[in-house]
Amino acid sequence: MCTHRSSCPAAGSPAARPASAHVVAAHPEQGWSLLCDGTIVFDDTGELLPDGRVVGPRRVPAGRLAMAA
Repeated sequence: MCTHRSSCPAAGSPAARPASAHVVAAHPEQGWSLLCDGTIVFDDTGELLPDGRVVGPRRVPAGRLAMAA
């Protein structure tokens, strides 16, 4: 599916995604983007892989968030 010069790794290798896969369709108003490897990436950092597997959002625990004084 991917046709850019430095081909991206196969979908399902979270260490390399999304940095190496390119966005082919962006829908920020709906909160998701389609990557060239067929992965759908959501604004909350969750992902839907082409084979139907779900990668849950990677959220920071509330205690680690910085607070403005």
